[in-house]
Order: sequence, then C-alpha cells, then structure tokens
Amino acid sequence: MGFICGFSVATGAAARLVSGYDSYGNICGQKNAKLEAIPNSGMDHTHRKYVFFLDPCKLDLINRKIKSVALCVAACPRQELKTLGDVQKFAEINGSALCSYSIKPSEYTKSADLCPKLPVPASAPIPFFHRCAPVNISCYAKFAEALITFVSDNSVLHRLISGVMTSKEIILGLCLLSLVLSMILMVIIRYISRILVWILTILVILGSLGGTGVLWWLYAKQRRSPKEKVLPEQLQIAEDNLRALLIYAISATVFTVILFLIMLVMRKRVALTIALFHVAGKVFIHLPLLVFQPFWTFFALVLFWAYWIMTLLFLGTTGSAVPNEQGFVEFRISGPLQYMWWYHVVGLIWISEFILACQQMTVAGAVVTYYFTRDKRNLPFTPILASVNRLIRYHLGTVAKGSFIITLVKIPRMILMYIHSQLKGKENACARCVLKSCICCLWCLEKCLNYLNQNAYTATAINSTNFCTSAKDAFVILVENALRVAAINTVGDFMLFLGKVLIVCSTGLAGIMLLNYQQDYTVWVLPLIIVCLFAFLVAHCFLSIYEMVVDVLFLCFAIDTKYNDGSPGREFYMDKVLMEFVENSRKAMKEAGKGGVADARELKPMASGASSA
Repeated sequence: MGFICGFSVATGAAARLVSGYDSYGNICGQKNAKLEAIPNSGMDHTHRKYVFFLDPCKLDLINRKIKSVALCVAACPRQELKTLGDVQKFAEINGSALCSYSIKPSEYTKSADLCPKLPVPASAPIPFFHRCAPVNISCYAKFAEALITFVSDNSVLHRLISGVMTSKEIILGLCLLSLVLSMILMVIIRYISRILVWILTILVILGSLGGTGVLWWLYAKQRRSPKEKVLPEQLQIAEDNLRALLIYAISATVFTVILFLIMLVMRKRVALTIALFHVAGKVFIHLPLLVFQPFWTFFALVLFWAYWIMTLLFLGTTGSAVPNEQGFVEFRISGPLQYMWWYHVVGLIWISEFILACQQMTVAGAVVTYYFTRDKRNLPFTPILASVNRLIRYHLGTVAKGSFIITLVKIPRMILMYIHSQLKGKENACARCVLKSCICCLWCLEKCLNYLNQNAYTATAINSTNFCTSAKDAFVILVENALRVAAINTVGDFMLFLGKVLIVCSTGLAGIMLLNYQQDYTVWVLPLIIVCLFAFLVAHCFLSIYEMVVDVLFLCFAIDTKYNDGSPGREFYMDKVLMEFVENSRKAMKEAGKGGVADARELKPMASGASSA
C-alpha cells in the first residue's frame, strides 16, 4: 500500500488532484508541457488556479462524474450570470475567461456553443481542491435521487428530505440525548452492577409496552382526526405519517412479543449474569480508561480511511494522458498497474480489521492483568498503556494473522454479495438460493472466527503464545465450557443488547413525542430512522467495550476454574462474587450427583499479571 501511494504521488497525481486540470490535460496554477496530438495542451496557467465546468450539472449517472468540459480560470463567478453579455463583462472586469481558450472575450456573444450553459450558476472554490462548485447544488440532488432505486416517485424523496431539514434541530437534540443516555448507562453499569440486570429488565418491559402502546395510540388518534379541511399537500403528508405509524406499531408489537419470549426462557440465568456484571463493573472502576478505547480506535480508523480515500483519489488521476472519443484528455493506467486499486481495497479491509484487533488485544491484555493480579494494589499504574506496550513489542504478528484470516473470509463474501446484486432479477431461483446460502455460511463463519480470534487474543495475553497455539487453546477451553458459554457469556451479551434497546427505545420515544408537534408539515419516517440508527451506534460504541470485557472475563474465569480448585497452592484468582458462584455450582452439582474430578495441570505463567501475583 505504501508503494501504491508513492506511485500515485510520484506520477503527478497529487498535483492533478489538488490543483485540478482542464479537459486538455493542463494542470491549473502552473506551466504545463505540450502533449502530443492534444490541442490546447502545454498552456501556462500560472494565473488560472481554479477548475471551471461549462455545465456542472451534466452528470454521468453510470460512472458518477461530471461530463462537462473543464477549463482553468482565474476566478469563480460569485454571482449568477444570466446572459453571454454578463459572461463577457465578468471576463473583462475580473480577467477570468469562462469560455473556450480559442476565443477572446469580445467574441463571447457570437460563440454560444463554446461558452458555459446559461444561466451560469453562482459558484465558489472548494477549499484546498481549487474547483468551482455551484453554491446551489440542486442539480446534484437529481444525481442523488438517481442513485436511490427504491423511490419511484421523486415527490416522496422531496418530502422525506424536507422532513429532515425541517426537523434538523430535533434530530441533533435527540442524537445528543442518546449520547447522554449511553454515558448514564455506563455509569450505572460501573456503580450498581448488582441491580443493573433487574433494572434493565423492568425498564425494557415498561419501555417496550409503553412504546408499543404510544404508537398504537398515536395511530388511532391520527386515524380519527378530521381530514375535510386539510390541504392536499398536508393530506398526503398525513397519509404518509399514518402509514409509517402503522408499520412502526406492528413492528414494535412483534418485537415486544419476541423480546418477552426470550426473556422468559433466560430468566433462570439472571444470577450468573449478575455475578459476571459485578466483576466487570469492578474492572471499569480500576481501569477507567477502558471507556475511551472506542474513541481512540475510531480516531485511528478515521485517519486510515482518510489516507485510503486520498490515495484512491490519487489513483483516479494518475497514469498517462490518453485522448477520449470527444478529443479531451483522460488519465489512464496501462499494464498490470491498472489493477492496483484491487490490492488497495484488500488493504482497506485488512488494516481496518487489524486496527479493530489491536483494540481487542489491548482490552484483553489490560483485563487479563487485572484478573490474574491477586492484590489489586499491585496493578500497573496504567494497565492500558502496559497492554499497548506488550502489543507493540510482542503481539503485532498475532494481531496481523488474526485480522488476515477475517479478511480471507470477508472478501469472498463481499464478492458474492456484489455478484448477487448485479444478477438481481436475472438469475433463476436455484442460483439465487445457492448464492444466498454461500453468503449466509460465510457470514456465520466470519462471526465464529471473530469470536474465536477475540478469545485467542485473550489466550495470547495470558500465555504469550503465538496466534495458532492461542486459538487452539481458546477453542479447547470454549468447547469444554460450552454450557458456561451459553449460560454466562451469551446472557451477558443479551443484557448488554437490552441496554442498547433501552437507549434506542428511549430516544425513539422522545423523537415520536417531539415530532408529533410537527405532524402537519413533517414526514416522520427519515428523521426517526436517522435518530434511532445514531442512538444504536452510540450505544454500541460504549457497550461494545463492556461486552468485550465480559468475554475476556469469561475466558479467564474458565481457565481459572480449569487449572485451579481453590486448594492450598492452587488458589483461585477470581473475584469473591465469582467464587461464590463456583461454590454454589459445586453444591448444586453434588446434589445432582454430577461432581467431577478436577484437572491437575498447572496454569502457565502469564507474561505480566501472573508474575506480579
């Protein structure tokens, strides 16, 4: 990827991307060399620093680019030019010729074909990229509409967009509310973990019933409201809102029923979850910097994605100048180098997975150090930084291999998804079924490998073994504790999911009540979807770290109970709450006549935590 970036910059793509170039291959803002068989090339554009399109709204919907002739100009027209006389006057006053290089400003009124399409919209230069972009981007809205295939009536899209613009203050306020609720939930998890499970259970029950009831009440109220004196446009909005409310109410009812059934099945596993959540709460008390791990990971991903997009843009403008069918210049890469962007896409997936795996390894290392340190006063000053140090010094290869395995599974699934989207409506039922089955199997394999990788990183943090050895050890531990995986880990993840549901339901309910005051002129569908999606993403960012800690604690707990039995010389490392759970489990097993013999093997020394213990 470094070679791809260096090649794209070295071949002049950086200057063409930042400064822009006209349709004849001249880079704006500098002197240019003459290109063979290309007219108007080799011009001196030192004083012409901006790219101007004669028809900026002439869009190629297939290739998603502007098909207009591009020129280098000295200044962008800040006001709308309605006639060729205005274009000529602009050129004489500002010294910026907006027509073809081959004619003088005095000839503009006689050469309409070589001048910009009238009226010339007011435009302003894009910062850092020296392109004249129309201030009113209404023509680009048509481009966006063409990409949205599920909307057949443009008026529907217009009403949705107008609903978002009308409710933008409410949307921003509700997004802030979801952030605050997520922070409050993290505080609750940290300090009152014992009663959190019951609080979440009661609140989710009340929230689900309340949200479903409010939706049906609003639907019935709006359905009974009189429509005789309503304007046609408002009547259409009211019908859209009524239809959306019915869909929301039915979906909420189905979701509530399914949720109740799941909670009914898992009600006996709540005691196990309370013990695990209690220890996880203690972890966050001793390691408060864990809460900020999503921010650092997100920051690293944004930096990498910005680099990746910039390099991709460089690749789009690199190569040799080649005349197209219209006689204008396009830059194309020939030979094997034209497939570099494929490798660039693979790099996007692999390095993104690598950054996420680094977060998992960092969290695993910090939590393992906490778990296997008997006296918590002997913890390192910053276990997070100590874990990062061990990751950089010893475990980058483990993380790279784990993320590469995920990449090997993700790429075929994405290829199959692309083939399925391209053949939609063309393939027969059998081929469609095979494609969907393959996609589903690869998705399941990817999820299983993700879970195995996360536990492999925990095993690496405990024993400092390589990826394959750690993955094998983690797999054996998980198989031996299959019932505990279902009883502790899954229930813990489910309770965290309930927390996400609580935040989404609370934010969605607040959005329904606020948007209800704008039902006459606002379509609810898109604003409410945006708010609920943002609320879920925010809750997921915060609670995913808690979920990760629960998974790491579970593997540590499983290893602890496998190699230790609480006897002298083989004392448990676990917290008192988990120890009470072990004692209760032993009593229950003895009563059921299912007691077993403990394994006498010793726990391998951990890289840092066991030595300090």
